[in-house]
Amino acid sequence: MTWINWNSQYADVNNIRMHYVREGDPSKPALILLHGWPEFWFAWSKIIPALAEDYDVIAPDLRGFGDTDKPEGAALEIYRPEDHVGDLLGLIDALDLKDVGIVSHDVGAMVTQALAQTAPEKLRGLFFFNCPYPGIGPRWCAPKHLNDIWYQGFHQQPWAAELLATSRDAIRIYFGNMLRDWAHEPESFTDDDVEMWTENFSKPGNLQGGFNWYSAVFPRRLKIMEGTAPAPVPIEVPTCIRWGEFEPFMLIEYADRLGEYFADLDFAPAPDAGHFVHWERPDYAIREIKGFFGGL
Repeated sequence: MTWINWNSQYADVNNIRMHYVREGDPSKPALILLHGWPEFWFAWSKIIPALAEDYDVIAPDLRGFGDTDKPEGAALEIYRPEDHVGDLLGLIDALDLKDVGIVSHDVGAMVTQALAQTAPEKLRGLFFFNCPYPGIGPRWCAPKHLNDIWYQGFHQQPWAAELLATSRDAIRIYFGNMLRDWAHEPESFTDDDVEMWTENFSKPGNLQGGFNWYSAVFPRRLKIMEGTAPAPVPIEVPTCIRWGEFEPFMLIEYADRLGEYFADLDFAPAPDAGHFVHWERPDYAIREIKGFFGGL
């Protein structure tokens, strides 16, 4: 698969130019796919064609990522979850989408939760892979996981992007390690796959653009880790969560409080998968997504 075969488009939303890939029939129900870190729209490429048989599939690059704009300024002011929510609401309006389904992962999952709290009336259903949510609480920084979340502090250093950008090899090593270490089976990411990620994050601004998320959410994440964050109102939108049983750091056991945060929940472990269920087990991901949204 290569980028040139995809229907790549742009929309001016919320004072940025947002890139997205759109496949399928616009007259069919809309599914927006929201990537995480270290990802961009292409992380969904294994499942887009099959989903496009039944849905109008839109896979955007979040602000700071891929070919979407990276606005300059303090991350705490322009890369917050609410900024991403504004982008998505702008995209939904620009494309005149109704009763939208969201499929999300990692960073995208956090943005989706903020979107569902802000504008539930626009959403038909939510599907998450490996969903970071407030109920994980202080377990984010459990001593046995400190070595697993080191990158979140690294990304907040003002020199981190500059350091990695010193060579393409450095970018390849960094992202190749992340992808393969977080997958249940490292060979899920081939050398060609790693090269796609390397190419993406070698583009001007993409390293810092992605890192800005971690600076923007750190104050909120700190309150969650301290156990002082107020509990949000449970999300009422019908929700399906599939969590890789071999997730290496956001452990599946952390799903134990999901019912407190999602009022209408369908949860199950995703077998033989780590952090990237949609990439590692695309046939399973397609089946579960279609089964959930087809049953609504």
